[in-house]
Amino acid sequence: MNRLHILAALVASVAAGGLLAGCGGDGNPPAPPPPAASNELPASALASDGALVAFAVAQAPSERAEPLTLDQVSTLPTSETEAPIALP
Repeated sequence: MNRLHILAALVASVAAGGLLAGCGGDGNPPAPPPPAASNELPASALASDGALVAFAVAQAPSERAEPLTLDQVSTLPTSETEAPIALP
């Protein structure tokens, strides 16, 4: 009977160890990395002259970031009817 208790305790501890070993992580995949910073002017900034100014004002100053390129831009938005936009 003593051997039976030892064997039952050994089987129970191995089973508990196996169950606990399967409890690693929460099952959710890791968050995707943030998109790489682009140095191209987004199309939304070219919708109007107000959108272009809003985009330019929202940019954080940086000594290390690459400058924006205008390779994909043929003409910048302008308006003959709107009043000039005051810059901050």
